[in-house]
Order: sequence, then structure tokens, then C-alpha cells
Amino acid sequence: MGDRSAATCRTLWARLPAAYRTGHCFSDFWEAYQLVIPTEQHTAAGHESGFTAHVERWHNTLRQRRARLVRQTLSFSQSEMMHEICRRLLLHRYNLSLLSPD
Repeated sequence: MGDRSAATCRTLWARLPAAYRTGHCFSDFWEAYQLVIPTEQHTAAGHESGFTAHVERWHNTLRQRRARLVRQTLSFSQSEMMHEICRRLLLHRYNLSLLSPD
């Protein structure tokens, strides 16, 4: 959330759990990523590389299944607690679907 400035990227990076900040990141060529993420942990890659395919698939799934966040739908929730519960349920069900063989 926020603009695409280096300051916003630094804020995002600082809010990530420490365990995530030690992993390797693949991103697009947005300059702020290169300024904020340590060079040894960052690879800028285009869509054709396939490095970002998994996370792009997740973002698409999340957008399709999160009607609750869109005020114009009947399933909209005003309660932050309900948003959190539904987000956790979505993550749980999505992760279970990755484990099932069908």
C-alpha cells in the first residue's frame, strides 16, 4: 500500500518478518527494489523468465477470491476481524489445494 517510491519500499522491507528478509527475492525491474533489497538477495527478472510465475499466480488467485474486499459486492465485510478470518481461511484452503494430488 502506498506509492512506488524507495521510501515505501523501505517501509515494506522493514515490516517483513526477519525470516523473509533472509531469502532470495525475484522481482521486476522497479528501481526501488534494487535500492532497498541487498544485491546478493535480489534478482531482477522479466515475466518471460518464469521466476515470478508462482507469485503472479497467487496474486491472480487472491484477486479472484477476495470479493469480500470490494464494497460493491454482497459479500463485503466492514469488520477487520472478519477480513482477517477470511484471509486466513483462504490461505489455509489454498495451501491444502497445493498438497492434494488431483
